[in-house]
Amino acid sequence: MSGRTAIEKNGTMTGSSEFQLAQPPEDGISSVQFSPSSSQFLLVSSWDTSVRLYDVSGNSQRLKYTHSAPVLDCAFSDSTHSWSGGLDNQLKTHDLNTDQGSVVGSHEAPVRCVEFCPEVNVLVTGSWDMSVRLWDPRTPCNAGTFTQPDKVYTLSVAGDRLIVGTAGRRVLVWDLRNMGYVQQRRESSLKYQTRCIRAFPNKQGFVLSSIEGRVAVEYLDPSLEVQKKKYAFKCHRLKENGIEQVYPVNAISFHGLHNTFATGGSDGFVNIWDPFNKKRLCQFHRYPTSVASLSFSVCGSLLAIAASYMQEQGDISHASDNVFIRQVTDAETKPKST
Repeated sequence: MSGRTAIEKNGTMTGSSEFQLAQPPEDGISSVQFSPSSSQFLLVSSWDTSVRLYDVSGNSQRLKYTHSAPVLDCAFSDSTHSWSGGLDNQLKTHDLNTDQGSVVGSHEAPVRCVEFCPEVNVLVTGSWDMSVRLWDPRTPCNAGTFTQPDKVYTLSVAGDRLIVGTAGRRVLVWDLRNMGYVQQRRESSLKYQTRCIRAFPNKQGFVLSSIEGRVAVEYLDPSLEVQKKKYAFKCHRLKENGIEQVYPVNAISFHGLHNTFATGGSDGFVNIWDPFNKKRLCQFHRYPTSVASLSFSVCGSLLAIAASYMQEQGDISHASDNVFIRQVTDAETKPKST
């Protein structure tokens, strides 16, 4: 099978119900993250320096806390604690029950990625200072700093393994239980800058997207037999006036039950893909501006979609930044049996 087999594009528009969250951030949205235990709560970080907790079922903002600069990422460590980092170089944690927070530590440059690993009970941050830092959420305190080959753009955890995407199209696989050495060093199979990496819920591999309308499906097992299965495909491209416009693929989110995934691009579209049968399951309507972040709820019945202009064309007038909550069905997210 060709390594660049194109996924069949047979998805259709769907008519599922969706709504916009009230009181959205006042600037670009950097990340949306559903609670690990409930589809009721959603964290949203923003360039307006805020992290907001929304009650999705009540469509209301529960609380808001701020950094001293734009926030680039946020994560839950459990249902009542959030973590966030951004351009102030700081990592903050916040108790969502008491609305009390603290600065846990900092990097030497902006914090680009924040992710929690439940298997090892460790919080992971990636920074433009070319390092990954681990944090013990119990104390909380720094549990180690690990140099990366370049600025960290994206990272994801797969069980006890950490997949890091850096500038220069590098991909590194670390073992969070033994960070003394890098398990695997890879080069992205895509020609252009890496935008997002997300691990399969089954922990067998990961999906990587680039700024050039392309997505790669990769496997962690380095054996030749397994590596033969990897492939890449084009997406988030539109023909306009006879010319193909190619858009960055900014966001990836996996459905936790089906191991299918959604992608969001600067074309304003969200697609859901079946990586096993190499097919697009569906495409939603076009959103008013770029899709900056996506998050499936833990039960897989809701998808949070951040429609937020990402300055691709500089400082121009654009649609307001909003979070859409979309109900999704098995028909849209479950692999078709062949």
